[in-house]
Amino acid sequence: MKRLLMLTLGLAMAFLSTSGFASPSEALARLFADERASFWHDDPLSATSDGVHDFDDRLPLVTPADQARRLAEDRTFLARLSAVDRSALTDQEQVSFDLFAFMVGERVTLARYREWRLPLNSDSGFHVDVLLMPETARPKTVRDYENYISRLKDVPRFFHDNIANMRIGIGDGFTLPSEILDGVSKVIAGEQYAKPEGSPFWQPFAAFPASVPAGERKRLTDAGKRAIADAVIPAYADFLRFFESEYRPQARKSLGASALPDGHAYYADLVRYYTSLPDATPEAIHKLGLSEVERIHAEMLGVMHETGFKGGFADFLTFLRRDPQSYAKTPDELLKDAAYTAKQIDERLPRFFGHLPRMTYGVDPVPAALAPNYTSGRYNPGPIGGAGQYWVNTYALNMRPLYMLTALTLHEAVPGHHLQISLAREMTGLPAFRLSFYPNAFGEGWALYSEKLGIEMGMYHTPYENFGRLAYEMWRACRLVVDTGIHDMGWSRQQAVDFLSANTSLSAQEIGTEVDRYIAWPGQALAYKIGELKILELRHRAENELGPSFDLRDFHDAVLANGGITLPALEARINAFIAAAKKH
Repeated sequence: MKRLLMLTLGLAMAFLSTSGFASPSEALARLFADERASFWHDDPLSATSDGVHDFDDRLPLVTPADQARRLAEDRTFLARLSAVDRSALTDQEQVSFDLFAFMVGERVTLARYREWRLPLNSDSGFHVDVLLMPETARPKTVRDYENYISRLKDVPRFFHDNIANMRIGIGDGFTLPSEILDGVSKVIAGEQYAKPEGSPFWQPFAAFPASVPAGERKRLTDAGKRAIADAVIPAYADFLRFFESEYRPQARKSLGASALPDGHAYYADLVRYYTSLPDATPEAIHKLGLSEVERIHAEMLGVMHETGFKGGFADFLTFLRRDPQSYAKTPDELLKDAAYTAKQIDERLPRFFGHLPRMTYGVDPVPAALAPNYTSGRYNPGPIGGAGQYWVNTYALNMRPLYMLTALTLHEAVPGHHLQISLAREMTGLPAFRLSFYPNAFGEGWALYSEKLGIEMGMYHTPYENFGRLAYEMWRACRLVVDTGIHDMGWSRQQAVDFLSANTSLSAQEIGTEVDRYIAWPGQALAYKIGELKILELRHRAENELGPSFDLRDFHDAVLANGGITLPALEARINAFIAAAKKH
């Protein structure tokens, strides 16, 4: 209570300074700093990832009281923002103003649905965030290790609070659908460990850096072992018992978000959030998805004929799914192919980008505990200042076709997520929130655009690889149809599976995990195609208006110059880029 009173007083004082005693630029900078200070205090895992180590000894605050306090703070932040004269700001400050308004405004909008009652989806959630904690922590000093051990000891409290929130969700009917819980159960079951040394949490104790004195290592190792054995392992066991004995039996039998309390309004707000478009609607997106599916299908037929295959489209999909040459025989083979593909792309990057990031990335398998219910690949940026990781799923190799690996690598590594996120983190002179700000439509849209850019980069060496690219594009177009179908139009899970099976070459394993992901994470699947289409639209506009003076490297640098950005803000920046280019 004391902290709440002090923070409220501090926000009020800051509001007064914003409204009368500071310049607009000073008031804005103070507002941004205050918001990050509050955000990092309440979400120490994000603080650590952002390079802020003041809270490395604890885990996030998630109780209903914490949620209510944060909502009050966010409303005050928006009030302070509205008191700033935007017209008196510099051009870049206006960009920050608009992005902050979107970020905090959407938090306030979505807070009415109390999503904290559902702190997990099909392959992610609070339990996965903790599982990945050793990757983020990377302790280097005795103090770092002591903080890490304290954070391990905080796991039971953090799990208890999230389970309490999930119990509220059970009572309110705000749960994951029971139909997709088999996959979630496998993830949680994979997080159970018999002893500390067999868990990911042991990683920092398995090999100490030279910066930790030898005389301190036994003490830290013993303390770490006790914390994992007495706090972490029991917390995961308790969570599994809760999930199986209490959550699964009482999970809702409905499927779509529209079936939740206030569900249609909830999904409509999620659509606007994940597309970052204020006028987006489920109906318009569903129609767009069907149109894109039809267009891409015609392209896929053309590429199928290039292969010389004699048969229909469904036969070709069956052939691809069953052809043993389409799959790696070992996890190492798949990882090596991914790494080789990534290095081929690296060589081509300077021809398409004028500004490249300093930070590199690795190619690693998806962690074993997550792999069974995980997508084919993902980018893990890790903490600011560290190398990123292009994760490749080596589970069920007969479901990971090699002809799709090029498109996957372009999306998850370069010039997709690694390039985009690393450049954002290396920006200077901007408020801290922008270094990790990630509007889904821009981030995922850029990564999908990168798959298509692979054509110009000469990365698709065979018709099969180009078909794999189109299959991935079709997959994202199908998402527009499937996501809106499930969450707005009452589709069943089987309808979604059938639609993807008929229109993509995705394996049965991938289709199942992907459909569960869309069900558990309403709206997010819309971001990819919506963002890609906007970036392509802006590129075509620049090409048409600039004619022979259009420079693709300059265009790409302009798209990525501001880090994560909403689609309306991106359009404004590219319009300014076009206008400036015309003057030269």
